Amino acid sequence: MPLDQTIINTYTSILREELVPAMGCTEPIAIAYAAAILRHALGEQPEKLNVSLSGNIIKNVKSVIVPATGGMHGIAAAVAAGIISGRPDKKLEVLGCLTPEDRPRIAEYVNKTPMQLSELDTPHPFEVILEGFCGEDTASVHLVRRHTNIAAVTKNGQDITADYTAENTAAGASVLPRDIGDDDDCQHAAARELLTVENIVKFADEVDLGELRPLLTRQMDMNMAIAEEGIQNEWGAAIGRLLYGSYVVDRENPGDAALDPISLRNKARAYAAAGSDARMSGCELPVCILSGSGNQGITSSVPVIIYGRAMKLDEDTILRGLLVSSLITIHQKTGIGCLSAYCGAISAGCGCGAGICYLQGGRYYEIAHTLVNAIAILSGTICDGAKPSCAAKIAMAVEAGIMGYEMMKSGHQFYGGDGIVTKGVENTIRNVGRLARDGMSGTDREIIRIMLGE
Repeated sequence: MPLDQTIINTYTSILREELVPAMGCTEPIAIAYAAAILRHALGEQPEKLNVSLSGNIIKNVKSVIVPATGGMHGIAAAVAAGIISGRPDKKLEVLGCLTPEDRPRIAEYVNKTPMQLSELDTPHPFEVILEGFCGEDTASVHLVRRHTNIAAVTKNGQDITADYTAENTAAGASVLPRDIGDDDDCQHAAARELLTVENIVKFADEVDLGELRPLLTRQMDMNMAIAEEGIQNEWGAAIGRLLYGSYVVDRENPGDAALDPISLRNKARAYAAAGSDARMSGCELPVCILSGSGNQGITSSVPVIIYGRAMKLDEDTILRGLLVSSLITIHQKTGIGCLSAYCGAISAGCGCGAGICYLQGGRYYEIAHTLVNAIAILSGTICDGAKPSCAAKIAMAVEAGIMGYEMMKSGHQFYGGDGIVTKGVENTIRNVGRLARDGMSGTDREIIRIMLGE
């Protein structure tokens, strides 16, 4: 039976909202975006600022390099880069307009501008509040739940939020319901309840790629470009380059080597890790994000592309594999939340295993078993912020996804009652959401305390 049109429209809308470009790690870029709005609202650069952030934002900004700053990292660098940019219209590519000549201006702004940092007491893992002061004028910006979700903008006590949200509303940026509750951190949770593994596979099989093709080809082009950059050049801990050195190539029979299971698995891990190496260390190439994360965008897409090209599949088939990987990643993250103590790369690694299974002819039965196997292997890996070691976690997440597929292919699986695995793939996915959102909430707070040296 063909999929209901409501499901097709909803899944298409979810992908349209998720697959967007971002330059740099998305949490510091969200701060830079808020800072650019603040400068625009104030009309000039603030002379001092109050920066109030949820603990998860602090965690994900503390150690990562901010692009276009000349190697600066942390909260102050993200704020200053956004102030110097002053281009809120660029959203998560707000730093893309900065030039090398702007770097000393960013450093000077950090050095001369008082910034008072505080941690918000908030139920929202994602929340940013910036207040800026210049002479007699004040302005504030409030982002909550999502990286570009503007809750409020004020100038001198006057609400001017509509000046910054009218464009999105007029353009119909979202056709999904917005009835999320106060404790929902992933956007449009009501619509995402329509996500199931079975329907995702049907969607990938049946949907007309016409409307989605530009999104998916952008995902492919952007994420492979930064992966290639990480392979070619030394970034961060160079995990990708290290793994690529283990990529076995048969010089006499390169066609056979491309499909050698060990070689192909190593190459998929290497390229995914290399993209994160570059991104976490300040590379200025954009990434097509997923679930608000560039690392998850890379992890869910690059291995699928590597496998599809090695198998010499046509582009449309690879794009449909990307649909499976992307939507299954989003499906897992819906129950977890956008930011948590649970490493999102693990969800994306499980997603890429499902996408690879799809490329090799697997459908619902095979993908469901691949996914349960992969979830059982690495669930519970902690997120201790964005930083170079994310690349190593990504390599292991891809390994788990591929191992889950290899287990299924060889007739092996984990069964209900094995740890958090429950009979039925949807039940196991729900267990992961429960583990991450409820069970690991205390873990998240302790991670943040450790990172802040408390």
